[in-house]
Amino acid sequence: MPAETTQARLLIVEDDQRMRTFLAGELNCEGYGVSEAEDGQGALMHLRDGSTDLVILDWTLPDFSGVEICRRLRSSGDITPVLMLTCHDDVRDRVEALDSGADDYILKPFSIEELLARIRAHLRRTAYWQGAVNADEISYGDLSVNTATREVLRAKAAISLSVREYDLLLCLLRRAGRVVEREDILREVWGENHFGDENLLGVYIRYLRRKLEPDGLPTLIQTVRGVGFMLREGEPRP
Repeated sequence: MPAETTQARLLIVEDDQRMRTFLAGELNCEGYGVSEAEDGQGALMHLRDGSTDLVILDWTLPDFSGVEICRRLRSSGDITPVLMLTCHDDVRDRVEALDSGADDYILKPFSIEELLARIRAHLRRTAYWQGAVNADEISYGDLSVNTATREVLRAKAAISLSVREYDLLLCLLRRAGRVVEREDILREVWGENHFGDENLLGVYIRYLRRKLEPDGLPTLIQTVRGVGFMLREGEPRP
């Protein structure tokens, strides 16, 4: 049994009992602690105690949609990783899921091996950052990140980031002033065995720009066409 799974606590939010039972059985066999909820209200109540390490969330539920649950979680400051299960394959639906605060999504029908791989990848990243003990501040210009508290500030204003956004920012911040190739970013932030659409990197870059580059402040994330991205101050947006 992989060591990183022994203490991880997962919440399955799925109204289809057969699917919920199947997932719970597979995850229990992998060594995870599993809780279940059949609707959005039950999920939100369960998540209040802060004991969940990752949520497997179905898009379609009898009361709230998975998108609405994500929005409620993020608006309350909850950064628990959310992996959304969906039948929606349209790009607009993917963007809606990610904009709502989902960290990843997987299309139905899916292979259990792919689901398990994505869960492991998210838990490794979360465990790494939660286990960080170096409280040194990493900064660039008026941007600063405290790796112990995960506090992000720009011009002394606090910025709330999802787990994936935070990982992406650190990847660029630790190489400020240097070009980071797309493949290196995907490998570091999404993991060696990333199965998703590479266009998601562009989506998350837009998320970061929206949060880090308010009107009047210099831009921070620059695109190097055909290569990747770099963190470097530019001109304020018009």
